[in-house]
Amino acid sequence: MKFQKRLPWTALAAAATVALMSASVQAQAPKLKVGLMLPYTGTYAALGVAIENGFRLYLEEQGGKLGGRELEFVKVDDESDPAKATDNVNKLIKRDNVDVIVGTVHSGVAMAMAKAAKDSGTMMIDPNAGADAVTGPMCAKNIFRSSFSNWQPGYAMGEVVAKKGHKKVVTITWKYAAGDESVGGFKESFTKGGGQIVKELTVPFPNVEFQALLTEIASLKPDAVYTFFAGGGAVKFVKDYAAAGLNKTIPLYGAGFLTDGTLEAQGAAAEGLLTTLHYADALNTPRDNAFRLAYVKAYKLQPDVYAVQGYDAAQMLGIGLKATKGDIGNKAGFAAALEKAKIESPRGTFTLGKNHNPVQDFYLRQVVGKENKVVGIASKALADPGRGCRM
Repeated sequence: MKFQKRLPWTALAAAATVALMSASVQAQAPKLKVGLMLPYTGTYAALGVAIENGFRLYLEEQGGKLGGRELEFVKVDDESDPAKATDNVNKLIKRDNVDVIVGTVHSGVAMAMAKAAKDSGTMMIDPNAGADAVTGPMCAKNIFRSSFSNWQPGYAMGEVVAKKGHKKVVTITWKYAAGDESVGGFKESFTKGGGQIVKELTVPFPNVEFQALLTEIASLKPDAVYTFFAGGGAVKFVKDYAAAGLNKTIPLYGAGFLTDGTLEAQGAAAEGLLTTLHYADALNTPRDNAFRLAYVKAYKLQPDVYAVQGYDAAQMLGIGLKATKGDIGNKAGFAAALEKAKIESPRGTFTLGKNHNPVQDFYLRQVVGKENKVVGIASKALADPGRGCRM
């Protein structure tokens, strides 16, 4: 009888002990390991830094946690080298056991990352590289993009150039996935609008010797030129184009990376250039103004599209983790949350298409001084076609 009287108290004590142990375990939940695979050296180094800055800024705004989880970063310099990409990403996944990989800038490197993510089931957020295949044939429930597909800004600019009445255009870019796909998007809409591509010129990545091709452009005398270059290559091309005097006779149009994060170095050579991109320097919305102010305060630098994409990569990770109460292993719940989300970005609100690529506005921007100012909407709520995507 005495034992029976003590039983409720014993049971309560045991339950309390279990509850305390559970709370202790929950409080000591391991940090979420985030593998940052970005370029920290070479042509795209500044882009990689901006992406990380943007990511960390959003994390800081959330008190250092996403979905209740603290983050631990493992960083790899991918050197924008596709030959090293598979080894680099496998080290993050297999050696460092990261929970999510965030990267990268170079489309060729991103392809290797997407394959590894798809094969292993590791969560991946692409904060820049626009390789169409990432949200095309390589698409998967665990792969997301916070930026754009290479097709999108090219397609938007093709519509603009056709509407301006240009009939014959020469294209020039690096010979790699990003360049080929950007030109492909431009060609699709420009020819649909009645235009003709006179010649497609390319240089090997990351070659920046343009003189021979600029001489060829001068001899072809097209109505306009469309280009895709970024980073240091964009600086050199714009300066060389102006030095050759072509900017006075043949209008130059480009995907927005031509003038994003490069205007300081390009100087007067970039004045008046028209580009298409999902972000601009003077959107003047409350969301963007707050972001820009916070970024300048944190890093003493002006933010660009790469910073926005890094910021939104963190925001997307936060949305998924909040929906799953911090459980990155709940891939179905994570994906479902992002697929129905309206993401309030500094660029403007965007959603994700069925292929997990942003459906977003593309702005027509013009270089005025050291800013890419909006002069209109080139394409409203433009969705990547996601060709080859089967989830």
